[in-house]
Amino acid sequence: MFKEEHEVINMGAPRHPGTVMSTVVNVQTDTVVPDHIVWSLFNTLFFNPCCLGFVAFAFSVKSRDRKMVGDVMGAQSYASTAKCLNIWAVILGLLMTVGLIVLLVILLPGAIGSVQKNYGGRF
Repeated sequence: MFKEEHEVINMGAPRHPGTVMSTVVNVQTDTVVPDHIVWSLFNTLFFNPCCLGFVAFAFSVKSRDRKMVGDVMGAQSYASTAKCLNIWAVILGLLMTVGLIVLLVILLPGAIGSVQKNYGGRF
């Protein structure tokens, strides 16, 4: 029997006139495990150095699948791996972007100056 299925048996009124005792069982059905799928999709599209964003997206999908099956421990494990990969993808992506901008700022004026010097300003 799945945990979502519950069977209720109507047994009628209590047979003795004493007090009726009841037990309440609270079943927590919502397990909050973040799967980081939106973050992974963003990293896949924009920050994807060494395919880290794509691998993080794959782990996020695995985490979501484990969560749908009910395997909370497996979902947390995959989500933790996806989070770590996403952090590294953002760090490396930002470093590569800043490095590219710095290289363009440093090298591009020198390259333009040497072209103008070689062609006598006709460029």
